[in-house]
Amino acid sequence: MGRLTQAHIRAALQLSGKYHDGNGLILVVGENESASWIARVQHGGKRREYGLGSLRAVKLGEAREKAALIKSALVAGRDPYQALRPPKEMTRTFREAALAFLEAKAADAEAGSSKQLQQISWLETYAFPALGRYQVQSIDADAIAACLRPIWTKKPETARKVRSLIIRTLRFARPDGALFIGTLGPAVADRLPAQPRSGNFEAMPYAEMPAFMTKLAGKGGMGPLALHLVIMTAARSGEVRGARWEEFDLDAAVWTVPAERMKGRRRHRVPLAPATVEHLRALAPVRRRGSDLLFPAASGKPLSDMTLTKILRDMNVHGTVHGFRSTFRDWAAEQTSLPGEVAEAALAHAVPKAVEAAYRRTDFFDKRRELMDGWVEFVTSGLPGARIAAVVQPKMVRRGAPKRGAPRHA
Repeated sequence: MGRLTQAHIRAALQLSGKYHDGNGLILVVGENESASWIARVQHGGKRREYGLGSLRAVKLGEAREKAALIKSALVAGRDPYQALRPPKEMTRTFREAALAFLEAKAADAEAGSSKQLQQISWLETYAFPALGRYQVQSIDADAIAACLRPIWTKKPETARKVRSLIIRTLRFARPDGALFIGTLGPAVADRLPAQPRSGNFEAMPYAEMPAFMTKLAGKGGMGPLALHLVIMTAARSGEVRGARWEEFDLDAAVWTVPAERMKGRRRHRVPLAPATVEHLRALAPVRRRGSDLLFPAASGKPLSDMTLTKILRDMNVHGTVHGFRSTFRDWAAEQTSLPGEVAEAALAHAVPKAVEAAYRRTDFFDKRRELMDGWVEFVTSGLPGARIAAVVQPKMVRRGAPKRGAPRHA
């Protein structure tokens, strides 16, 4: 296991230098928070360094994979850059790559299901006619936008799903997939018109989340604070509105939702990102006396669902609170390389029979922590200094005697 964590990296960006993760992987931080990865290896009596890309384009997990590939290629006497970019993969057509991508999911619960058949139908109808014959390395944001434009405003939900399938296919097919996809999603969005925000369109595009969170940070009151936690944990509204301090272990950065409060009646552990822990610690001074609820209403009872919905209406957002879970799922599918079942576990979705036995052995907690750290880092990236605790408004502290101290674990 490497030495660096997301928290270490955020701290490292404040001071120029070289930060070693282990196994030859080094993060080089320059001025103005610029940072890039290098792999340093000893081979044939010589020390060599290979650039792996910028921190913005290459996340920690991918950098570790690339460093390991370079070392194994040198030991085998192969060109390390060829190991990172196998030419055979780059010559496949998009149609071949998409079918291979779906075939690779044959062990998943989605294989042969109505969901997978629907995905094939979407590709056949909307993606293959425009992109199917082109090699994967030739497909760029312009080509994807041209493919999606005819249905982007007429069938917004379908268009979003097709976009996700296209991007997931390219990430799967290209050896530099994660690096390539990191800039592809926003570039495609820039080339398409705004979708209608009405009817069944519930989910905010993930590219809009940093700006939305920045705007939400200017709102005072329990409702906006609860909505922040909904977004940062991808939890259901009711799970957050009914959350109690006793469920949180902030030192371990874990929220354990008891089975009786879960839709599936199964205890659910939620990994808390560093910024989420900071957000919760900042709530301690405004904790209401005599209540163990994180977000009590004026009556002392949990906030109502309409309280959070009204926040979105007041901000002229026509989606739903539940839609943020779909936003998280889209981001996880398009911007990470983690298996789909990790995101499904993060959402506490029902476990398909095909993966039930594996799920009994693990709830993918460590991988979910990696996923949630990345998600929170992304959605809070527009906040000044990415300090989520700043959203707890000083005006929320009630007059009178100080509140009972922070929770025992805060």
